[in-house]
Amino acid sequence: MQRAEPWHGRCQLHFNRDASGRSRHQGGCSAPFKLMRAETGDNGRCELPLLHTAGGLVGGDQLSIDLRLHSGTRSLITSVAAQKVYGSIGRSRIQPAGSWAHQEVRARLSDRCDLEWVPQELVLYADALYEQRVNVILPENASFFSTEIVRLGRTAAGEQLNRGRWRSELTIERSGPSQPRWEFVDRLEVGSDSLHSLHGLNSAPVFGTLVWAAPMAINPQQQDDLLQQARAARSGLKGAMRCGSLDQGLVARYVGHSSRDARFWFSRIWAQTRLLRSLCRPSIPRVWPLQEDPLSTQTFTTNPIPAATATH
Repeated sequence: MQRAEPWHGRCQLHFNRDASGRSRHQGGCSAPFKLMRAETGDNGRCELPLLHTAGGLVGGDQLSIDLRLHSGTRSLITSVAAQKVYGSIGRSRIQPAGSWAHQEVRARLSDRCDLEWVPQELVLYADALYEQRVNVILPENASFFSTEIVRLGRTAAGEQLNRGRWRSELTIERSGPSQPRWEFVDRLEVGSDSLHSLHGLNSAPVFGTLVWAAPMAINPQQQDDLLQQARAARSGLKGAMRCGSLDQGLVARYVGHSSRDARFWFSRIWAQTRLLRSLCRPSIPRVWPLQEDPLSTQTFTTNPIPAATATH
């Protein structure tokens, strides 16, 4: 599938608090992006779904998302549907090697901000080329939570990624009065060799990453509780699931055959990060096509951070 000209969609959003303490968004976007109706979630959070109206990305398409969260704001950004990336290798006589589709997300957070970046699944068709970059800058007292789930090939139709490739870069930088520091730097590429290698994905078509940069220091007991809860949340789910600590947060990986199980596990960890800060447990976004609630049978026992150090 090729268009005559590639598309470059842009989305620029600012988040501010109103007089009642609720977070509100300003800004706009260009095609193929469309902003859907925002809702005010628990704790005054602005919950905003983004719609990609083109039905998928083809080689050469670009998406740029710029987010600016001003002091004390909370936002949840998700997508209305799974993002599809169509194959480009061998589809054009002019570019037989194919061309890459790109997405870049830049987020800048101010004091006491809280951003949750939780798009739905990314589906790469056979011979698709896709690269994404997420760059986050935040102070020590701000929180960034993200999940990413990618399916490499339409496996329900017996399709594999074939000659396609997927690249991902996520960087989280802590700013402050002293020297900035890197909280997390993650660069990955998956192609035919790494997809099938025993030291790669071992032919598992679903790969997922969860990262939480916490807004406060977590003591060893709280960190151990968080990791134990994350591991216990794997109950009833299939796939290889691992998690570990950041200097100030958590990272988790999923490798397996079920994007549903990846989403369930990540949602349970998501709830745990909320409760650790004495915030309301998340409600699954209304646009997610889940027939079951991944949080309905879970119990959470992590001790919250004392109110003096938790975000407002």
